[in-house]
Amino acid sequence: MHISKKIKMFILLSGIWVVITLPLPWLVNNPLVSMPSFYTILGIIGIMSIPFIMLGIAWSIKPELTT
Repeated sequence: MHISKKIKMFILLSGIWVVITLPLPWLVNNPLVSMPSFYTILGIIGIMSIPFIMLGIAWSIKPELTT
């Protein structure tokens, strides 16, 4: 199945957004953060990233929405 360049770009930018928003140094290097709270924080960050990713895709498809 052929994936267009635009879809590949959206996937790449979405991945970059999620990785940048993760506070991994704070989570990974802190011995006080337990595994259940680590997974909870990752889930919250993932859910909070969805609207921003969708907004970025919508603005890439229809740039006139930014005005």
